[in-house]
Amino acid sequence: MANVAVIGSGSWGTAISVALARSGHNVSLWSRRKEFTEQLMLERENKRYLPGTALDEHISFTSDLSEACGKDLIVLATPSHTVREMARALNSHINAGQVVVSISKGFDTETRQRLSEVIKEEMPNARVAAMSGPSHAEEVALAMPTMNVVASAEGGVAEYIQSIFNSSSFRIYTSDDIIGVELGGSVKNVIALCAGICDGLGYGDNAKAALITRGIAEITRLGVAMGAKFETFSGLSGIGDLVATCTSMHSRNRRAGILIGQGKTVKEAEDEIKMVVEGVKSAAAVYYLAERYNVEMPISREAYRVLYEGCDVKECLPRLMGRDAKPEITR
Repeated sequence: MANVAVIGSGSWGTAISVALARSGHNVSLWSRRKEFTEQLMLERENKRYLPGTALDEHISFTSDLSEACGKDLIVLATPSHTVREMARALNSHINAGQVVVSISKGFDTETRQRLSEVIKEEMPNARVAAMSGPSHAEEVALAMPTMNVVASAEGGVAEYIQSIFNSSSFRIYTSDDIIGVELGGSVKNVIALCAGICDGLGYGDNAKAALITRGIAEITRLGVAMGAKFETFSGLSGIGDLVATCTSMHSRNRRAGILIGQGKTVKEAEDEIKMVVEGVKSAAAVYYLAERYNVEMPISREAYRVLYEGCDVKECLPRLMGRDAKPEITR
């Protein structure tokens, strides 16, 4: 039995807390707002982000970071744009060697760094990992079978986290390719937005299957250019997460894309989803990284045009279909 702090009480942080508590671990779930913490204590249900899921007695609640820390493991589950702030705040409350695992997916808004890079920068004495894979919060909370992969460049860290998370319904694999695991989980949100747009436009299954296939090719090209392993993108944090996010209505990225494809503005889509749509933020970082590493990413480029340049979604398909004819290249 471990003592775990989960930082961030959105749907994913709450679901992870439920999964860990179900395995008998003691979980301290941190929320930024004191009034929200008090609501969780009173109702023992996150009615805003994960309604219908009971929060059992192994989960305690706090809005005090010092109270949340001092645990065997810190799970960082805040939106990507707040990770730097949270890591900086946590640093003054941890001991050297503290194990921290990021389960957020995205990039730092300003620097376009991967989130583990941000955490290590702000928490230099921590041992850092990242966990990713096809894992909708709603299904994890219901103990539906789920598999993820946890990666760290530091020896023994991934295996330690695996030993805490593994259960009869949540199976964790390990990897030393933290670059690939993080990129797969972050860039797939951009492709999932495009898959949703494809659905919103009524383009059909053929188009979406092609988009998913060419999407993983783009993700892989960028990952390899950045130092990731090619084979990582054939795994859970690559094609696994991409398929789940592009095909499920649990995916807020896909749902936002559907609304955009149906004619809503990006802001209108985000307002209707009522939660952070990471793919919108990640599209800017992916565009920057593709330029920096000189990687061809035509689908991601079209996403950037729609989200940041005001391009009509109906103009994207002719550009993609009209590109120069070439052999199929998957890496």
